[in-house]
Amino acid sequence: MSDTLIIGWTTFVYLASFAFYLVRMVHGRERWGAPASWLARIGFAMHSASLLLRWKNSYDLGIGHAPLSNFYESLVFFSWSILFIHLILESRSKIRSLGTFLMPVAFLLLAYASMVPGVNNRIQPLIPALQSNWLTVHVLTCFLGYAFFAAAFALGIMILLKSDASAGAGSRLRQRIPGDDALEELLYQGVLLGFIFLSLGIATGSIWAHSAWGSYWSWDPKETWSLITWIVYALMLHARAMRGWRGKRMAWLSLVGFASVLFTYLGVNYLNSLHSYF
Repeated sequence: MSDTLIIGWTTFVYLASFAFYLVRMVHGRERWGAPASWLARIGFAMHSASLLLRWKNSYDLGIGHAPLSNFYESLVFFSWSILFIHLILESRSKIRSLGTFLMPVAFLLLAYASMVPGVNNRIQPLIPALQSNWLTVHVLTCFLGYAFFAAAFALGIMILLKSDASAGAGSRLRQRIPGDDALEELLYQGVLLGFIFLSLGIATGSIWAHSAWGSYWSWDPKETWSLITWIVYALMLHARAMRGWRGKRMAWLSLVGFASVLFTYLGVNYLNSLHSYF
């Protein structure tokens, strides 16, 4: 069985998991939560197996490297990172509502990777500049940071829904979302950890750039937008620590921050960049 076939099946497992999370959220019946969580775990195991198989296959082809080098592999790993963080957060916080808002992100990334024409899923040799151990460290830290920011984004949506829901169905939905304090603390932790990992990603990327191209920083569009994203989240942490911002303000900032993350990851591909996947 090929790694791409496993990813195709994993995509549908994530969709099924999201459907169960959504039904649990809408109807408020916990019996739907257990299959949602189990499907997420099963999908994550399949997802992990596909990455390991692709890694092995690259060595079988004589061009062995971690599956982190092209657009397809980055989409797959980004989705894997989100599931990794989601399962940890759900296990620790027991907040299953998070899956309703985070699973769609992981699903859409895999769906894009496995179903959209033009995404090259072939294993390819690395160009000389990418043949470095810094590749794995840099990509790993960046995408773990992105995954924490995705979790903060999902928590921000939950906070906004809880604060804006009114009478009727909206009121019932609000009751199924945990209290603001729990959500805000998780959001803060997600942003803080994401900020730390993104900082490490920028630092390791600079070291790698110096070894590959002789310059720590060249104001490439990817580098510039990574810095912009770093500043957005730095301001967010500053606003909470020094200004006491909480609730809807932090929720909106988490949405702005994740929009910056998505542009850093996807938008710069349309610019003239050394980091472009296209």
